Amino acid sequence: MIVFPNVKINLGLNIVAKRPDGYHNLETVFYPVPLTEALEVVVPNGKLSDEALACGYSFTQYGTPVAGDPASNLVVKALLLLKKDFDIPAVSISLLKKLPMGAGLGGGSSDGAFMLMLLNKMFNLNLSSQQLIDYSAKLGADCAFFTVNKPVYATGIGEIMEPVKVDLGGYTIVLIKPDVFVSTKEAFAGIPVQPTQTPVRDLIGKPVEEWKDCIFNDFEKTIFPLHPEIAQVKDALYKAGAAYAAMSGSGASVFGLFRNEPPKDLASQFPGHFFFQTKLNTL
Repeated sequence: MIVFPNVKINLGLNIVAKRPDGYHNLETVFYPVPLTEALEVVVPNGKLSDEALACGYSFTQYGTPVAGDPASNLVVKALLLLKKDFDIPAVSISLLKKLPMGAGLGGGSSDGAFMLMLLNKMFNLNLSSQQLIDYSAKLGADCAFFTVNKPVYATGIGEIMEPVKVDLGGYTIVLIKPDVFVSTKEAFAGIPVQPTQTPVRDLIGKPVEEWKDCIFNDFEKTIFPLHPEIAQVKDALYKAGAAYAAMSGSGASVFGLFRNEPPKDLASQFPGHFFFQTKLNTL
């Protein structure tokens, strides 16, 4: 079975409180974007190595290199999480990565969430939507969103979600990531923590052109001084005619929303940067 995990952007991201468990409570609007990777799981009928049979899986990754132990990949963690509660046979996993590391687009979280949904369908586990959310929340803060994959207003660490009315259909989105890696530790170092006067949920109904004056990403306050090249991308998107531009998540990707087609030479202005552009469909 093959699935195509997509990414998300954050429309506003406010850090509102630090939790006793070390995490931070936030409020944001998650919005899905059709930039996808590819994930395939098959039951190999005895073709696995003895080592793979012993641990219950083989895992092969293609495309963008990802540092670290493959066992720490959220796709593998999702499988092992469900194997604790369900009798799932040994499987062969293939993951095609297209996203750069540290993009702030939730690519790894999406892979993990889509793995849960794939296994649920493939092996008839009959998990409800809420059960999938609960499992995905154990994998990571952004994972729960991808089991819903529709615009939501999210609070807590991102796992408390409610539908929100926002549709960017017809806008062209441009995603740009400089050759910069922003670690989670770096992003949260010195981040201002304060309740918001007006939740993003109440601002998202304004015209997109007004968002730049009222919808912000708190991480920009700490990340832009450390990595001015990310701030330069945001400025360049506005100069190119974006109705709204912001960093996504904790960076380093920046997105721009264009009501009209962006300049044809826009990609050439960012040599060495990851660049993606597409027109969004109505949700």
